[in-house]
Amino acid sequence: MTESDTGLRARLVDVGVQLVAAEGVQALTLREIARRAGVSHGAPRRYFPTHRELLSAIARRGFTELNERVRPALVVDADPRPRLRELARAYLEFALDNPGMYELMFRHDLLESGNSGLRETSLPLFALMADLVGEARPEADARLVTGALWANLHGIAQLWRWNSLQLASGDEDFSLLLDAALLAHLGPEGGR
Repeated sequence: MTESDTGLRARLVDVGVQLVAAEGVQALTLREIARRAGVSHGAPRRYFPTHRELLSAIARRGFTELNERVRPALVVDADPRPRLRELARAYLEFALDNPGMYELMFRHDLLESGNSGLRETSLPLFALMADLVGEARPEADARLVTGALWANLHGIAQLWRWNSLQLASGDEDFSLLLDAALLAHLGPEGGR
C-alpha cells in the first residue's frame, strides 16, 4: 500500500469518526463516507472490502480514545479500588460523551467478526479491569465479577443517556450510581 493509499484509508476512517460523532451509527454508510471524503462511492471497497471492516476500523479509533482516557486513572493510587473507580468513571464519561462511537464499539456483529481485529482491541480493557478486580477481591473469580461490573457500567451508560436513571434516582450526577455498582461488585472496603 502506497503512502497515498494509507492516507486515503486513514481519511476514510477519519470521516467515519466525524460522521458517527455528528450523526450516529445509522449515518455510517459506505456511500456517505465516500462522499464526505471526496472519493467515488466505490473507493472505500479498495481499502475495506466489506462495510463491516470499515466500521471496525472506525470502532478501533474509539477504543484507542477510550484507552487514552482511562490511562490516567491507573496512576491515581496504588490501591485497586480508587483506580477501578477512576477507570469506571472515565469509561462512563466516554460513553456519555460519545454515544454513537460507544454504540459502534460494542456492536455484536463487529466484535464477532473474526477478521476485524476488534475483539483484540476491546479485550485489553476488560483484562485491565479484571486485574484490578482481582487485586480488590482476590477470593473472587475476577473475570466473572468484571463481566458483571462491565454489564452494570453498560447499563448505567445506556440508562443515563435515556435520562431514565436521573428520573428514577433524582440524581443529576452518576457518581452515586457508580459507587453503588462498585460496592455491589467489590463489597465494602476492608471487607476482604
